[in-house]
Amino acid sequence: MLQVKDLHTYYGKSHVLHGVNLELKEGEVVCLLGRNGVGKSTTMKSIMGIVKPSQGSILFQGHQLVGKTPHEIARLGVGYVPEDRRIFRSLTVHENLIMGLKKGKKNVSDENLWTIEKIYERFPRLADRKNNKGGYLSGGEQQMLTVARTLVGNPRLILVDEPTEGLAPLIVKDVLDMLASVRESGVTILMVEQNFKAALQIADRFYIMGKGRIVFEGDTEALLSAHEIRKNYLEV
Repeated sequence: MLQVKDLHTYYGKSHVLHGVNLELKEGEVVCLLGRNGVGKSTTMKSIMGIVKPSQGSILFQGHQLVGKTPHEIARLGVGYVPEDRRIFRSLTVHENLIMGLKKGKKNVSDENLWTIEKIYERFPRLADRKNNKGGYLSGGEQQMLTVARTLVGNPRLILVDEPTEGLAPLIVKDVLDMLASVRESGVTILMVEQNFKAALQIADRFYIMGKGRIVFEGDTEALLSAHEIRKNYLEV
């Protein structure tokens, strides 16, 4: 579904990504791990077109994303859940969801279509808060709303940046349960996460980044066996 090859990205003269390579198959949850400042979020923003890569290729279902704008990439079927959530704090939960709707051709079949009604059915907490303004939601509820608002645009792939950051353990479980439900609906997920234990609960495969490069790729068993890699590149 997604192939990133030899991706280089700069912020001004600062070389942040040094030839990143990764791929996702349809239906997978893949987690990008690593310490702060190694380029995880920049990788996500480069895929989404928020930051322009200077070199490399990003293929999504055969479409070249490099050079496209974020809204063009979104229309192709890629959704983005930013680290800072960016909900509309003065709008209600329902109004926030309406803002996520897209007109025109859908990226999924009718049986997998995410509607606002389906969001309320699958995630009752949002239904209970539908008339509450975004600014009055808890951190976990805001995270759930951000994911839900992305889903009603019916992407085939969602990029989720640090979904459990700053959340209490019980709320982390709720967010992970939500992401598991998203995966069950057929949506592919690429997520950035620093919570190692949370990542193990949800992801099928893992990449670890160190200073703008991928230093590890593997499944859960391989990750748990890679003691030196985890010691040198993760905060666990």
